[in-house]
Amino acid sequence: MSLPLEGLSAIVTGAGRGLGRAEALELARLGAAVVVNDYGQPGRDGSGEASTGPAEEVAAEIRKAGGRALAHTGDVADFQHAQELVELAIAEFGKLDILVNNAGILRDRMVFSMAEEEWDSVIRVHLKGHFNTIRFAAAHWRERSKAAGGPVYGRVVNTSSEAFLAGSAGQPNYAAAKGGIVGLTTSTALALAKYGVTANAICPRARTRMTEDVFAGLGRPADGLDPLAPEHVAPLVGYLAAPAAARINGQLLVVHGGMVAIVERPRVAAKFDSKQEAFTHDELDALLTPHYAERPAEETFGAAEVLALKRG
Repeated sequence: MSLPLEGLSAIVTGAGRGLGRAEALELARLGAAVVVNDYGQPGRDGSGEASTGPAEEVAAEIRKAGGRALAHTGDVADFQHAQELVELAIAEFGKLDILVNNAGILRDRMVFSMAEEEWDSVIRVHLKGHFNTIRFAAAHWRERSKAAGGPVYGRVVNTSSEAFLAGSAGQPNYAAAKGGIVGLTTSTALALAKYGVTANAICPRARTRMTEDVFAGLGRPADGLDPLAPEHVAPLVGYLAAPAAARINGQLLVVHGGMVAIVERPRVAAKFDSKQEAFTHDELDALLTPHYAERPAEETFGAAEVLALKRG
């Protein structure tokens, strides 16, 4: 019996530790050949010999289990490095089929005290990093589709966050980047569908090196798998990368602790028409002020209720 991802190749960014590591291992377990990307550590970058470091350690773990893997240590937020990453996967495995964007950093601070560098660095790594790899993977799939004269196999799994859905007050940079990733995902889904490619985003909740301060108050269970273990998230990534998920495109899913929730797209809650050529202040006041007077003052476009989701 063949594995779901047998014969397919994948890239997982930020895969030296935590969530990305669990995702890379899961894709390999399902049969995919994997390029394990993790920035700034020793490893193979397409021009040198493999050496120790988180990315190479994960790649070695995959190879030891009988899979195919290699490490890449470039910065996905660098346009050229992202191109080299995609080209490495194609050169090593003949093609690229799956792209999992996971790499990210945190620079938490309230908006009134955030430094420019703290804003720029988070937007760069998360949002630009997602775009860069998608840019070159998408070009590869488009070229393959043209050569084949029809759709090819392609999967993009992007990483958003509940910080975007709920509106995390102390993470304006992170929430903005993760919201941008959802927009990038839906745009990519529509642009690449005709080539046979799907693009979806997940909002994972996991205890990793990046989030250790966020979840510091939530203790680990004495027995069993931690509800915040990355291993709760990885199976969904493996599924979205597989043929079984062919009809899932442009979607956003929350996943953690043995639970997956599908987030519905925004819907129009109310509509008001001007009774004249254009609205005036007084007309808007008469329409919108009473409408919002009946709604809770703390209610925003953010969906804070997602933070209460748990396995039932």
